[in-house]
Amino acid sequence: MHIRPAVEADIPLLRDLAQRIWRECYPGIITDEQIEFMLGWMYSEEEIRRQLAAGIPWEIAEIEGTPAGYLSWQREDDGRVKISKLYVLPQHQRRGFGRQMVEHIAAHACALGAHATWLQVNKRNGRAIAAYLKAGFHIEKEAVFDIGGGFVMDDYLMARAV
Repeated sequence: MHIRPAVEADIPLLRDLAQRIWRECYPGIITDEQIEFMLGWMYSEEEIRRQLAAGIPWEIAEIEGTPAGYLSWQREDDGRVKISKLYVLPQHQRRGFGRQMVEHIAAHACALGAHATWLQVNKRNGRAIAAYLKAGFHIEKEAVFDIGGGFVMDDYLMARAV
């Protein structure tokens, strides 16, 4: 796996990956309506462009030169790095690529002097929770976030020391 920084020209690719992954992986975890709402909210061209311009890293994971997933993360004022996005196409899941992406972010976190990484994961996303636990994360707490449109994110907040 090769992980490379995303640039503005990659926005259509990032949006395509998100749509493919979310529409295949999230039915049964959240409603189709919430999937579409969140794709529009978090993955609009304008939102990705805004984050890239603000210096928030977005990266593309490639397997043999073919895009297989994406990630985004940022250092926070509390000395931790938040993993805001870490997604792998279903056909590449359960092959250790997500773990490689976690370790990639951990290396950046360490270089930035962070003491931990953390993320949010839907409480109903059992496969992701199991993968994060296997990668050394622990559940810090539960939280419900109102994201608008009549939807909430009902998540675990998970963390791991760097």
